[in-house]
Amino acid sequence: MVEYIVIEDAAGLSSACEALAAGHGPVAVDVERASGFRYSQRAYLIQVFRRGAGVFLFDPSTIEDFSPLQEAIGDVEWVFHAASQDLPSLRERGLEPPSIFDTELGSRVLGHERVGLGAVVEQTLGITLAKAHSAADWSTRPLPASWLEYAALDVEHLIDVRDVLVAELDEQQKTEFARQEFQAVLERLPKPVRDDPWRRLSGLHSVRGRRSLAIARSLWQAREDYAREQDVAPGRLVPDRALVAAILADPQSKQALAGVKEFNGRASRTQLDRWWNAIVAGREATELPADRVPSDTLPPPRAWVDRNPEADRRLKAARPAVEARAEELRMPTENLLTPETLRRVAWAPPAEVTADSIGAALIDLGARPWQIDQTAQVIADSFVASLSAEDDDPVIDS
Repeated sequence: MVEYIVIEDAAGLSSACEALAAGHGPVAVDVERASGFRYSQRAYLIQVFRRGAGVFLFDPSTIEDFSPLQEAIGDVEWVFHAASQDLPSLRERGLEPPSIFDTELGSRVLGHERVGLGAVVEQTLGITLAKAHSAADWSTRPLPASWLEYAALDVEHLIDVRDVLVAELDEQQKTEFARQEFQAVLERLPKPVRDDPWRRLSGLHSVRGRRSLAIARSLWQAREDYAREQDVAPGRLVPDRALVAAILADPQSKQALAGVKEFNGRASRTQLDRWWNAIVAGREATELPADRVPSDTLPPPRAWVDRNPEADRRLKAARPAVEARAEELRMPTENLLTPETLRRVAWAPPAEVTADSIGAALIDLGARPWQIDQTAQVIADSFVASLSAEDDDPVIDS
């Protein structure tokens, strides 16, 4: 059984920070959110472990200022498992690591087949973790003791896992690969907000006509506003399929809307006025959305042979070559170079194909220096070979 201390007030925070500051080595950090239950992605529990200090579970719902924690651990490496998931919630509370080690990403670079926390702990330490509460509603108060113990276990072993992975990375000569990957996660900017986020409504493809799309937009925004106001995940209020069903039913009155069998969810009836008003607003909108919006999404590769035959040849030549390089490095191909990155450089390569020009294109697409070192020449050679194959028609002697 893991020992931990729950921190719920300023006095406890002060004591915990003193202990953490006096500890030694890197700190393990994890965050529990309430994804799927709450609208926000805020942290509902922050777990921290450091050797010589112990495990502390901080309750952000009762602690306003986390600057003492930042001061206590802000000059050492923070160890995460899947850091990209936790960093936004930590930054929201003013917590920013100076450097990170990501045990999930490190495991991927090493070529481990299973990279979930439980699998990585078992592979490296031989310890089995129960993952019974990973999808729990962490906004629940008070938190059950079994949940708190689960949360504590998430950080208790991370430093030991890190140490094993550090040795493996060194043995495979991938320490610099991992360092660049960790830094990229730390520096990654938030994704820009989509111009038309309502277009991600599941099932929207079945909605036809600009007026109907205006109703979809209005209903989506009404649900979004209410979800934010209530801090409840939108899909828990009214599922996407229910909104689409209401649009397709084309009700002519509030009562007719209430009679749509598929229009269900915890707020479908209690907020009927809200949804009806949204439908009316969509019907009265003067600015109608376009049926389709421009996109820089590439066509699926199966269509390339007709749409862009040269790109098709380049991709078919380069993909197995990059896969072979990944196999040599003993890592998943997508960690060596994402399929999207390879597709984009194959679709629109530089005018003159060389390792340097391919490398420059890969930089523009967000590839790290180590990835470019490992793939630019391979890709350039493959592209050149694809052109040679095109021109290599058989010659028949007369």
